Amino acid sequence: MIHEVDEALRLLLAEIGLPERGVEVVFDAPTRDLAARRTAPTVSVFLYGIREERGRRQSGTLAEHDADGVVVGHRAAPRWFELAYLVTVWTNRPQDEHRLLAEVLQCLTAVDALPARVLTGTLAELGLTVGLDIAGRETGLPSVSDVWSSLGGELRPSIDLRVLAPLPGARTPVGPPVTDGLVVRVEDTTRQGTAPADGPGRRLRYQGGEGCEDGEDFGPDGFAAPRQRPLPPGRRQRGGAR
Repeated sequence: MIHEVDEALRLLLAEIGLPERGVEVVFDAPTRDLAARRTAPTVSVFLYGIREERGRRQSGTLAEHDADGVVVGHRAAPRWFELAYLVTVWTNRPQDEHRLLAEVLQCLTAVDALPARVLTGTLAELGLTVGLDIAGRETGLPSVSDVWSSLGGELRPSIDLRVLAPLPGARTPVGPPVTDGLVVRVEDTTRQGTAPADGPGRRLRYQGGEGCEDGEDFGPDGFAAPRQRPLPPGRRQRGGAR
């Protein structure tokens, strides 16, 4: 799931024309080593924290269907995680950095969730909303200042981006659907020495038509169809005569 969020962010930033202008999007840590290695204007989207949204944890499973609507598996409910990214830009002049950072900020705040067109893999299959937020609250993740201190670099203008994404649960496949009716074999167990029943047995059909006993037709609902039952003496149908 994490690499799919990375790819979605890269595609989203590419829509504002960064590759066409020679701006690279990387996921490296914003350290002095990155500054020494870069050869072009660079946007760094660095993942520095992962935290589960425990309040959104659910139990149970979800059924998966094929193109014909047949259940092909069950998947555990997804678990939601908040991914914290530190977004920085690197150019040769502070003015250019601020201009590029403003473009990135405009792109990330234009939507509240990653558009479906940039989602791939399991994020696209689940079809759930992957939220975007510029951090403005304390969620238990490291602060930006602590991140910079851990990286050993000087503090730079940055965007604290949070992505709330689902992690797919484990999938359990199921067998093919049952299409044959129940087969019943009758054997008299009250008589000693009786040979066990053999032969194909008697097939109970769940839908009427060909093969029903005595031409009986249970209709499209099979054995589950409602049947008329005789009323006890003195009872009458609702709205009818006694």
